[in-house]
Amino acid sequence: MNRAHSEAAYPHLGQYINGDLITGSGDIFDVQDPSTGAKLGRCAPASAQNVDAALIAAKSGFEIWRKMSAHERGNILKRVADLVRTDKDRLAGLITLEVGRPLSEAQVEVGHAAAMFEWAAEEGKRAYGRVIPAREHHATQYVLREPLGPIAAFTPWNVPLTTPARKLSGALGAGCSAILKASEETPGCALALAMICVEAGVPPQAVSVLIGNPEMVSARLLESDIIRGLTFTGSTRVGKILTKQAADRMIRPVMELGGHAPVLIFDDIDVEKVAQNAVAAKFKNSGQICVSPTRFLVQTKVYEAFLQAFVAATKRINVGDGFDPDVTMGPLRTAGRIQEIKELLSDATNRGHRVFGGERVGDPSGNFINPAVIADAGPATQASNTEPFGPVAVLHPFDTVEDAIAEANRLNVGLASYVMTNNLARANRCIGDIQAGSVIVNNWRATLPETPFGGYRESGFGAEGGIEGLSAFQSSKLVYLNANAA
Repeated sequence: MNRAHSEAAYPHLGQYINGDLITGSGDIFDVQDPSTGAKLGRCAPASAQNVDAALIAAKSGFEIWRKMSAHERGNILKRVADLVRTDKDRLAGLITLEVGRPLSEAQVEVGHAAAMFEWAAEEGKRAYGRVIPAREHHATQYVLREPLGPIAAFTPWNVPLTTPARKLSGALGAGCSAILKASEETPGCALALAMICVEAGVPPQAVSVLIGNPEMVSARLLESDIIRGLTFTGSTRVGKILTKQAADRMIRPVMELGGHAPVLIFDDIDVEKVAQNAVAAKFKNSGQICVSPTRFLVQTKVYEAFLQAFVAATKRINVGDGFDPDVTMGPLRTAGRIQEIKELLSDATNRGHRVFGGERVGDPSGNFINPAVIADAGPATQASNTEPFGPVAVLHPFDTVEDAIAEANRLNVGLASYVMTNNLARANRCIGDIQAGSVIVNNWRATLPETPFGGYRESGFGAEGGIEGLSAFQSSKLVYLNANAA
């Protein structure tokens, strides 16, 4: 897919309810291409009536979907995965249009989305209960795992296909229906995915997509007696608001919130190799990923060598339009993100830190900025405390493993963390002492379909992915069966 083909294939936007696309009217908003500033599409925000219609559909869809056998649901979800892979070029083009990431990265994201449905298709067949030995010889005790109910799912803009796929596959795999509140900035991918679900055989009532005012939509969904579960990916601030709203109706929440991932780099590593791989991981999707490695804590002995190798690798990144095959980093999603990055770099400069990169580049209509590196940052530096959610890496030297772990745990967030060392004892020390939902040693992949994904402290609670992800959308029912007549 090139730009022209992708623009021609961009979907009509609206609310997707009960298999119908409802375009609506009223305060129309535009969806813009971050690379060109051009309008991709227009959409009327969801009305209260749209939300209510989605709730009614989810209620009936849940009854239809949960009564299908786990094997039948699994076969349908496997077809979703197959259709996503078949439609890889179109979906990758949508990702590049909406969020700007290079087409090669977008194709990898499509593969991740398909893998999530494939995993859920199989794991949904394994919602095993258990038999508990009874205290009376004439009785049987066992536990059933049952679908929780309709799920409200809220997704951000930064990974526009994988995050909706994670939430829909988990809810549907557990036997639940879902209402997906998609980002207003990247709605096309979510709509395309929901339509693929219905094409594969998911009952149209069981999958809805709403686009529009987040406050109105979330309040109306979470005030309803129909919604029984909530899954949200986004900022800690918004996550706390939604958790409080959910608590009023005892809606079970799963929160995947902000992070500021530390990377502990010890002096026994291959400096050049780790620096090159670190740059590739850090600036993927322009650093706009919640598990993006950001705070690079480097042992003093190799600090300067690592800094030089890291900066050199950063300068080789080619920033531009994601449809250009030579481009390795796309734009930021909004112009506002550039201003926030500039403020972080200005603070570092004013503190006397070494700052590399961060210049505006390319077509001024696009949100292009060179990747930036802040060296010698301390705990008072703004970028050491505020997740940049963009192409900014922060480097800080340390002396001992105790120093590194203390700095890694200093912030009240703990989503992903990374450790680079060839010393097994040191690695185990970090695994045990770092307070984060994932500790990744000598690798950069923090989440897979089969692994739990969640955070510690203000990075959220609960998990998506793996067996934990499906369990989050299921309830346990104790059955006590007395064989004697009542």
